[in-house]
Amino acid sequence: MSSRMAGSAILRHVGGVRLFTASATSPAAAAAAAARPFLAGGEAVPGVWGLRLMSTSSVASTEAAAKAEAKKADAEKEVVVNSYWGIEQSKKLVREDGTEWKWSCFRPWETYTADTSIDLTKHHVPKTLLDKIAYWTVKSLRFPTDIFFQRRYGCRAMMLETVAAVPGMVGGMLLHLRSLRRFEQSGGWIRTLLEEAENERMHLMTFMEVANPKWYERALVITVQGVFFNAYFLGYLLSPKFAHRVVGYLEEEAIHSYTEFLKDLEAGKIDNVPAPAIAIDYWRLPANATLKDVVTVVRADEAHHRDVNHFASDIHYQGMELKQTPAPIGYH
Repeated sequence: MSSRMAGSAILRHVGGVRLFTASATSPAAAAAAAARPFLAGGEAVPGVWGLRLMSTSSVASTEAAAKAEAKKADAEKEVVVNSYWGIEQSKKLVREDGTEWKWSCFRPWETYTADTSIDLTKHHVPKTLLDKIAYWTVKSLRFPTDIFFQRRYGCRAMMLETVAAVPGMVGGMLLHLRSLRRFEQSGGWIRTLLEEAENERMHLMTFMEVANPKWYERALVITVQGVFFNAYFLGYLLSPKFAHRVVGYLEEEAIHSYTEFLKDLEAGKIDNVPAPAIAIDYWRLPANATLKDVVTVVRADEAHHRDVNHFASDIHYQGMELKQTPAPIGYH
């Protein structure tokens, strides 16, 4: 019985490799077979070979995974800090509820709650020649805008904000250069005007989430921005009081446009979609805020910009420079 078992074929699994071999009839034969090299017909070596192959493969995969992890860690480290220049990015910011802050274009401390109680009906009645020129210039610009956009207020708001974000930047830049030339402070007006430009740009970033401009509307933005920037730049150099009055009237028109926008939202002519996430964080709106809430706070911002620019124009009309009157920093 034992000799039959010794002579039978045995299926061996060595290191995951199946080997069919006959059992040696004696310990000496088994030792001799095991001692022979694999290429010479040895039978014990392939098992070790398979174990080595499996071990090598396992080690290789482990090393590859370790290298991938190290590479990922290096990439993350490179994003967080540039060791050569020594500029370290701040740690991950969080909201008041502890969730991660995902915006890099503005920080939690730059957000605010809009003052929607501001008087929207204020209007500067043009009396002087410059005021009348400013008023009718703005009115003449409204006519082609009404024809082009009609009641597509999402695209209209987008176009409006690409223009409204220019004056603050131009005025702040020119005051900055004047401050450098004359070695004098600006009374905070540089910061005020740049804050206005940034706020208007955030309006644009918000409406880009709502309206998808067509190619010809993008081309129109480039054209209008180029013309308006240069025109306002020259206007501010020649007469700051005229330039600020123009912006004041532009903001009055913006209030009117957003009021019409709200009417269409309330009437159901425009879908009152959920507010974009960027708007909820920027204006500290509730999580269930809608487009109507966004338009309401944007309109309030425009009313504040109206007041600031009419106020700046009045300062010049009284024969003073802006630096002589403290700027309303953070008024919006």
